[in-house]
Amino acid sequence: MVVAFLRRTGVLVLTLAVASLLVFLLLAILPGDIARTQLGLDATETEVEALREELGLNRPAPVRYLTWVAGLLRGDMGISYASRTPVAPQVFDALQVSLILVTAGILVAVVVALPLGTLAALRHGRPTGAIVGALSQVGIAVPSFVAGLLLVAIFAVGLGWLPSGGWVAPADDLSTHLRHLVLPALALGLVRGAILARYTRAAVLDIQREDFMRTARAKGLTSGRAMVRHGIRNALIPVVTVTGVEFSALIVGAVVIETVFVLPGLGSLLLRSVANRDLIQVQAIVMVIVALVLLVNFLVDLAHTAIDPRLRRHA
Repeated sequence: MVVAFLRRTGVLVLTLAVASLLVFLLLAILPGDIARTQLGLDATETEVEALREELGLNRPAPVRYLTWVAGLLRGDMGISYASRTPVAPQVFDALQVSLILVTAGILVAVVVALPLGTLAALRHGRPTGAIVGALSQVGIAVPSFVAGLLLVAIFAVGLGWLPSGGWVAPADDLSTHLRHLVLPALALGLVRGAILARYTRAAVLDIQREDFMRTARAKGLTSGRAMVRHGIRNALIPVVTVTGVEFSALIVGAVVIETVFVLPGLGSLLLRSVANRDLIQVQAIVMVIVALVLLVNFLVDLAHTAIDPRLRRHA
């Protein structure tokens, strides 16, 4: 088990290193002169060269990459080209907002998907199962931003129960924070929950056809009790995998939802950075998102090992 953990940790570190190189190269080869863009067309060559020197753009690419990676290891993401302020505090502040939103979204997705997916499988071939399946199909077809706009129209504009946007930090006012979090979390979680419910249904249906489940039912257990006692642990293996994928998708999908609900998360910061051509900040945000996705995959691998004893024996 320890050897498997160390091996997976080594793969994670190596993957992060490769990802950092790819992120740096992809942004480094973009056309255009950042210094010229920042100063405008009327700037002289002397002024442009001075800004390149100040921003370190005149150094060789390998030196810039190693400097950037060394800074990341210290928690220093560089200086913003646009505002001339450190990038790290802005990214970390936005990251807190995005993590709260994504965590709330995945909780909504799991709470919706697991019972509904299991119900659809246990009621397979019956009206209840068909209704749940149809609802999940509708949820899959609706984009997150459309769901967000519908929720705003109903609960904010129509009923006036919840705010339509904005953000309040939990440390400032927890109740107001939760009121602002409800609609964006539902917009993210309901759509991803519909997808997760379909996978849960498929996983439960597969487990129900296994020999050990038929044996349990032959001994007198109902389908539901047999699933609780013997099936859930096995059905969780593919569900955990899909949940990890959905969490990664939520991190990316939060970019749009943050724009719809005017939330100061990584998505909003990324859009502003792209608009300002602040590539050092874009580079930092993309690297943080990539690192989050890789970390989620790493945790999913560990969860698989914890759930499935067969993986522990082969580790």
